[in-house]
Amino acid sequence: MTTKLDQLTSWLKERKITEVECLISDLTGIARGKIAPTNKFLDEKGMRLPESVLLQTVTGDYVDDDIYYELLDEADIDMFCRPDENAVFVVPWAIEPTAMVIHDTFDKQGNPIELSPRNVLKKVLKMYSDKGWQPIVAPEMEFYLTKRCADPDFPLEAPVGRSGRPEVGRQSFSIDAANEFDPLFEDVYDWCEAQDLDLDTLIHEDGPAQMEINFRHGDALHLADQITVFKRTMREAALKHDVAVTFMAKPITDQPGSAMHIHQSVVDIKTGKNLFSNADGTMSELFMHHIGGLQKFIPELLPLFAPNVNSFRRFLPDTSAPVNVEWGEENRTVGLRVPEAGPQNRRVENRLAGADANPYLVLAASLLCGFIGMAEGIKPSAPVKGRGYERRNLRLPVTIESALERMEACKEGEKYLGERFMRAYVAVKRAEHENFKRVISSWEREFLLLSV
Repeated sequence: MTTKLDQLTSWLKERKITEVECLISDLTGIARGKIAPTNKFLDEKGMRLPESVLLQTVTGDYVDDDIYYELLDEADIDMFCRPDENAVFVVPWAIEPTAMVIHDTFDKQGNPIELSPRNVLKKVLKMYSDKGWQPIVAPEMEFYLTKRCADPDFPLEAPVGRSGRPEVGRQSFSIDAANEFDPLFEDVYDWCEAQDLDLDTLIHEDGPAQMEINFRHGDALHLADQITVFKRTMREAALKHDVAVTFMAKPITDQPGSAMHIHQSVVDIKTGKNLFSNADGTMSELFMHHIGGLQKFIPELLPLFAPNVNSFRRFLPDTSAPVNVEWGEENRTVGLRVPEAGPQNRRVENRLAGADANPYLVLAASLLCGFIGMAEGIKPSAPVKGRGYERRNLRLPVTIESALERMEACKEGEKYLGERFMRAYVAVKRAEHENFKRVISSWEREFLLLSV
């Protein structure tokens, strides 16, 4: 009988893979793990990592000791990481034949680690499957190409394209502006094809050298894995072509931010029917409740959608990003857009998540909010017709501090995601913010240094 490990072994040997990058995602979305020769990887059938990896901040620091030892074993024990044979990708930019294998994490009793972002998403997907439902998602990733710059005090600038000139102004949907970086994107598409990533279209977005890659709709876990791999792929392609790529939510002053728009729907597992549509093609009650859940709980779990202090710069006035959880049909000025589509393709587009969000956690959060709405019959507000930016109801927290306070008080989050995960995530984000507050910004030096 052929086992899943046998299949993985055959996959690696067929491609003459000599090195394996074994990785997991931490809470911030950073890939952490080990690199091993293929023989050692197959002998050990996985890897071990300290549990503490899941309490690291984006700077590599850790949360305060009192919280750390409440959440983790005082002996700083290992967790056991097992490869997922459905999350194996070639590394086409590597010199030696290399594979990237995403792992799941377990304790020594074989229980899934609660703080693992991938396990959090799997927990939410099980809630759906227990109801006989399957969510379908299609993410859209926005990002900027910039000049490479080693000094973080310098503002980012648009890179020089094939014409020898940097882009100026806003070239939304311009084919020629996107073609300025054809050599880079040829590599991206070749590498993504080699990795079997389900890319759909490339779009030039509003900002200078701001792009968007759309993924085809599919399984949420598989697409979260693909986004993780895609981010690494984009960074490698940018390095090869002597530019940089950033998924920061708001990298450039007075330019549009970068989002991760999430199209989501729910189908019946047995029939494949879209549960968001009635037999006559109209919007179903479950669809209304799904939107109601998104409206009620996105503000409560906003740090999963906007994880960094920079994320909240997207929500400032006149930034072209939605600032509330209003909903409307074919309306891009609200947080929850319902695109024009046939009954089987009816979906809601969550436009609030930043491109900097952890893909596992943001998909888990977006699907969880909708799930609670469906399970508890939460009714949405009336849809918005016309411009929605100025709507004062259903607005979001405006700072990371206030958002973390709301998340900390969210009982539904504890109920569905677990108290340990909620405490750990809030603690990591608070530690990051304390680190941020110690840094003196260029604004302070420019306007306060000689004036106050």
